[in-house]
Amino acid sequence: MPARPAKTLGVLGGMGPAACAEFLRILARDAPAKNDSQHPKIIMLSDPDTPDRSDGLMGIGPDPLPVIRKNLLQLAEWGADILAVPCNTAHYFIDRFRDELPVPLVHIVEATVGAAKELSKGNCSWLLATDGTQKSLIYPSCAAKMHYHFLKPSDEQQEKIQSCIRYVKAGDMKTAGEVMNAVVSERDVPVTMGCTELPLAYAVSGLPEDKQVSSLKALSDECIRVLYES
Repeated sequence: MPARPAKTLGVLGGMGPAACAEFLRILARDAPAKNDSQHPKIIMLSDPDTPDRSDGLMGIGPDPLPVIRKNLLQLAEWGADILAVPCNTAHYFIDRFRDELPVPLVHIVEATVGAAKELSKGNCSWLLATDGTQKSLIYPSCAAKMHYHFLKPSDEQQEKIQSCIRYVKAGDMKTAGEVMNAVVSERDVPVTMGCTELPLAYAVSGLPEDKQVSSLKALSDECIRVLYES
């Protein structure tokens, strides 16, 4: 591996801020760097004014696509060679203009499905995500291309997962962890967290670390692979 990646990573955050901060922490922790200068150069644009992705997808809020597209193009204009967005639901909108981006995007859903398939030895796992991501079918669609399968929560379980996400966004990690524990304990299967808030709740839930796939870590792993191998 080179001492430092030649390419610059552009990160679009603010969806939500805590999840993006955790992504950057994982990236710094796992990068194969022995000093400051061996870490990748990162350009960060955090825009918490981006309209809610799930609300937009469900048709109960403004369309976030124009803001997401504008911000990704801004990162490329600033000098980003590779793009990453630590928000799963945002990729439903990104997929509609991905081919228009002037630089490559590390796709969080593709990275996470690959990690889930590896963890569960090619069988299946339980997909936990926002209402919008579940409705979009972005995960099952990607999984089908990789010959993989996800189990879905019941309506009652989905309501709890959505509340867990809201607790993380509000900074109530104790309640988020309790809700996560209660839901995941209902089924003895690996868990794929297709929402970047959920790994934060899982981390304080007391659940076993080796039974979950974090979309944040999957995105970080793929960014590191692309950056340090290019």
